[in-house]
Amino acid sequence: MPRSAEEAYMREALELARQAEALGEVPVGAVVVKDGEIVGRGFNAPISRHDPSAHAEMMALRDAAQRLGNYRLPGCELFVTLEPCAMCSGAIFHARIARVVFGARDLKTGAAGSALDLFAATQINHHAEVEGGILAAECGAVLSGFFAARRAAQKSN
Repeated sequence: MPRSAEEAYMREALELARQAEALGEVPVGAVVVKDGEIVGRGFNAPISRHDPSAHAEMMALRDAAQRLGNYRLPGCELFVTLEPCAMCSGAIFHARIARVVFGARDLKTGAAGSALDLFAATQINHHAEVEGGILAAECGAVLSGFFAARRAAQKSN
């Protein structure tokens, strides 16, 4: 896939991250792409949904599965602004996503090479191709800005 197309999908995920931020959620967004078309969208919503599994990736996978009428999403790619955690990585494997593209690394909970690398585990029967660092600076800036504002608000209280 051309880099310009990858960046366009990541920019769409960034817009979704901003929607999460507007709702007071950690700003992470994700899109699922099949044959050049976005078939699933999601952003972080665990606080507003009272659902610990409502991460951006999970929401995008659910949306794509509903639209495509299948819990398996072969041939699909997932674009997400932050490296997937272990929970989301498990859903990615079960959905049979072909490729994961993420923006910023997550050194604390990232499961695609930062904190651990589930995608390299040979025991897992499905492997997705993984590429990190697409628009990493922009994706990271959205997150760091969110947490800086949150810390500043806590100090002023």
